[in-house]
Amino acid sequence: MYQICVSGAAKGISVEESKDLALKIGQEIAHAGHTLMTGATIGLPNYAAEGYKRAGGKMSLGISPASSKAEHILKYNLPTKYYDCILYSGMHYVGRDSLLITSSDAVISIGGRLGTLHEFTISIESDTPIGFLEGSGGIEQEINKLIELAKPLRKDAFIYFSKDPKELVTKITKHLDQKFSEYKDIYY
Repeated sequence: MYQICVSGAAKGISVEESKDLALKIGQEIAHAGHTLMTGATIGLPNYAAEGYKRAGGKMSLGISPASSKAEHILKYNLPTKYYDCILYSGMHYVGRDSLLITSSDAVISIGGRLGTLHEFTISIESDTPIGFLEGSGGIEQEINKLIELAKPLRKDAFIYFSKDPKELVTKITKHLDQKFSEYKDIYY
């Protein structure tokens, strides 16, 4: 069981366009037996958490930018419903993003805007594998241009693209199985 982060737009056009994809990615993460992690925010990450819990996912963890549950709900207007546990980091969005990505075994990115771009750059800098759900809009549509501009990337950078949520989760799982093959007893 790995900790898979879902990163994506909280607001904007790609949220409504990719709601069903986010629900499906959450379901596939649950079916694979992984823990779901998100930034405990609205939009696509929350839809992924909803899909995850409805599919019987065992552990959904949100990492909040807020320092308390009250601040999470009242100041940031963020959800709690689909999370088994929320860590109130008090690190605002920038610090929360770093903690979220570096605490994950891999990231799946859906749509997205500036925060999703930030999480992508953290994943590349921290050698955290990342997969993009194609056809989800937002940053995903421009990411290949950004990757080209950023070359050369880190030697071990793992970036995968798929239009199929199940294929994306399967590919990331296989990569993690290979990456952590000598630690199989720890992860399963």
